[in-house]
Amino acid sequence: MPIAENQVVQFHYTLRQGEELLETSAGGEPAAYLHGHSNIVPGLEKEMEGKDVGAEFEVTVACADAYGERHEDSTQQMPIKHLQGAKRWKPGMVAMVKTDKGMRQVTIVKAGLKHAMVDVNHPLAGKDLTFNIEIVDVRDATSDEVSHGHSHGVGGHQH
Repeated sequence: MPIAENQVVQFHYTLRQGEELLETSAGGEPAAYLHGHSNIVPGLEKEMEGKDVGAEFEVTVACADAYGERHEDSTQQMPIKHLQGAKRWKPGMVAMVKTDKGMRQVTIVKAGLKHAMVDVNHPLAGKDLTFNIEIVDVRDATSDEVSHGHSHGVGGHQH
C-alpha cells in the first residue's frame, strides 16, 4: 500500500548533518506519523509520499524544508522554572519549553539564577539534513487518529 494522506507510517531512520550522526531509531521501536498532517519535516513527508513497505532510501532535505532558516535575532528571556530537561543550565544546552503550540526546543544562550536568555530557533534550523529511511509498516489511520491529527500506539502519540 503506497503512502498517502491519512495513513499511519512506521519507519526506521538515521539522521545526519553532513557526516555527523544526530540520531537514529536503529535498535529501538520505529517512529510513526500520520501522513498529510505535518507531523514530520515537510521535505521528508514529501519524499515519503507514494513509497511502499520495505522501501529504503536516502534523502537530503534542505533547511527550508526541514526546520527552516536560522534567525539570529530570535532570542528571548524566560524564567528558569519554565525550562524542562535539567536542574542546572549552561550555554549550549537544549531545553524543552511548553508553548501554546505544544513543546518546543530552545537553546540556552545565558543562564542566571532566575532567568535565562534562550535562542528560540530549533536546534537544527539552518541545517540541511540527510535521512536514511526504511519503511516498516503502512496502514489506514483510525478516525480518532485523523481527528487528533497524529498517529497513536507504538512510535506515535501515547494518550
